Order: sequence, then structure tokens, then C-alpha cells
Amino acid sequence: MFNILAFLLNVKKYGPEIMRKKLHKLHAYFALASLIPLIIIAVTGSLLVFKFELDTLLLPEVASISLPVEQQENTTLTRLNINELVTQINQQFSDYEIGSWELFDDKYQADRVYLLKRYSESWFKIHLNPYSGEVLSTPVPIHHDLTDWLVQLHFTFLLNDLGFISPQLGTIIGLIASIIMTFLGISGLIIYRKFWRRFFKFRWDAKLAAMMSDLHKLVGIWCSPIILILGITGGYFNFIEYWHETFEHGEEAHHIMTDRLYNAELDFQQLLTTSTEKITSFTPQYLLFPFEPKMAWTVFGSIDTNNPFASAYGSTVSFNAMTGKYLSHYDIRTSNTSTQVFDSFRTLHYGNFAGLWSKIIWCVMGLSPLILGASGFYLWYSRIRRKRVSKQS
Repeated sequence: MFNILAFLLNVKKYGPEIMRKKLHKLHAYFALASLIPLIIIAVTGSLLVFKFELDTLLLPEVASISLPVEQQENTTLTRLNINELVTQINQQFSDYEIGSWELFDDKYQADRVYLLKRYSESWFKIHLNPYSGEVLSTPVPIHHDLTDWLVQLHFTFLLNDLGFISPQLGTIIGLIASIIMTFLGISGLIIYRKFWRRFFKFRWDAKLAAMMSDLHKLVGIWCSPIILILGITGGYFNFIEYWHETFEHGEEAHHIMTDRLYNAELDFQQLLTTSTEKITSFTPQYLLFPFEPKMAWTVFGSIDTNNPFASAYGSTVSFNAMTGKYLSHYDIRTSNTSTQVFDSFRTLHYGNFAGLWSKIIWCVMGLSPLILGASGFYLWYSRIRRKRVSKQS
């Protein structure tokens, strides 16, 4: 950090060429220091772009729903009344309380319902067919399935809550790695400031070191926009998580669920209808049930907007969890520019804003730190070896 500050303060003193060399050294040092974390982030992130597809492949009878052909073609097929589904889950899983609920109405994805086990801080997940009401899985810990475990590895390196240094150790490392990824993307473009000349330059008939150098530059130039997006958005998510757990939640222990914190007799279907009336073009996507005292029952949803990167959870409508009284709503379209930009981070990070094509691009380019790390390490090791040989001769 002090080296970066010194670099910024001495640009005019040393001149652009010398400072470019210094920046090149910083670029190499930070890349080597963060090599393993960035490779883990790259590999897991690229896999998670296709999280649902992987879940469907690995858990075909759980993550997705199977409908008869005649029902698949029936465009009027509708979800069951949410009241029926809430009642069914509460009766079937009496040792748990509903914490949150992901809604899907594409006749393909199963709903994901997150449950909080009574007298504990443990969260579990089940899958539900919203058209038949069939529960497709038993409650499992939220990081039980492979892709959910990969999410935890991606953001925390499995280092949180290990009982040493900091309960947020993994989140902190993820934040630092994201900052370094952003720095590497920016510094790489500065080092190769005339990068447009290298868009298609690759010496196929050169020595291995020259080919590795061209590969490093070529991949870095082509993938730098995605690297910057992933670094900035990933750092934002880790920072928000760290801030929430450290400062907003502080040393206060999480609430232990003993009694239901909402009125199960509420007409939740009517509340969903009301939410669509409060915000124009509002489509409910996610339900947040109160799992701490004084929490509201909140509907998160998507809206029609000119922003192609708007998330599916940017707008909300809240109700009193005991009386069902309307409390407030938030329309992302009425917020300031910075808030809308932050809302876009979720879609930009996961790359699902343009369907299959954007996901493929994010998956492929998201692997670039793996290629850049391997080629960069080879170039660094080659330089070290040449220096040793020259000293010995």
C-alpha cells in the first residue's frame, strides 16, 4: 500500500518511463502475492456463471421441475396460491421457520426456500415445485450442494468463522483480492498504454518466452474490461458483507429463532398483489420473512426499466409482519444514478444480463486470471533464472 502511495506521489519527479517500470514491478509483485486467491476466484466464478445449469445436471429432480408435455405448452399454467405453499411448509417443517424465498415462474426452475432452524443460527434450504406444491428435497445446509459450496469458496475461501484472527477473515481476503484484481487490470492497461496495437499480435513461431509474453498481453488486453467489472463488483459485495457483519451487526449475537416472527394467518397472496399495485410493472422475485425482531415482511422484485443491467431485486415493498399493513415501497427507477449503478453490480458480476451469450463470455473471460497467472509466473521465473545464470557466468 505504501509503495502505491509513493508511486502516485513521485510520478512527476521520476518521469513517465521510469514510473512505468516501477508500475510494472508493482504489477508483478501484487500478481504473485495474490496468485492463488485470484485463481480460486477465477475458476469458481466461471463455474458459478452456470450455477443453475450445474444444479440441474447434478440435481435434476431437485433444482428443476418436470412437467407433462401438455402442461409445458400450457401458457396459462399458474403458480399455486402462496398461502397454500406457506401453510404446507410450516406444517411439514415444524422445527424450522421460513427465512426467505426465491420465486420462479418459468415452468422450469424450482422455488428455493431458505429455512432457519429453531433454537439455532443454522440456515437450511429446500426446493419446491410451485405448480404442484411438491417439496422436492429435504432441508440441507445452505452450503451443502456443490454449487453452494463453490459460492462460499468463491467469496470467503472457506475461512470465515474458523475461530482465529477474524470471523470475517475470508471476506477480508476476498476484498483485498478484488482490489488487487482491479489494480492489475488498470495497471496492465497503463503499462501497455498503446494496447490497441496488440489486439491481434501473437508470434506463433517465436520462442516460448516470447509466446508467453504475447499470450499474457493479448489475454490481458482482451479481458481487461471483464476483469475490471469483476474486480470492482466483487470487492463491493465483500465490502458490504464485511461492513454489515462488523459494524451494523457488531458484537451483537444473531437472533436465535424460538418463536415465529410473522403472522402465519396473513393473506400473503393479497400482499403480493398489493406489491404489484404499489410499483408500476413490479414483478415479485424474492420474499424476505422476518428472522429478527421488528423486521418487516418484504417483497423484492424486478421492474421494467431502460437499464439493461438492473437487478431482479432492486425494488421493494414492505408490510408489517404481524398485521400485514403496508409500510413503504422503493422504486429503483426513482433513485439517484449511483444507487442504480450499485444495483447493476449483481447482474454485471454474474453476467446474466443478455442470456446465454453474456454468460458464455463471462465464463470464458472470467478464467483469464488463470491464464494470466500461469503466463505471468512463467515470465517472472524466466527472468529470475536468467539473472541467476548471468551472475554465475
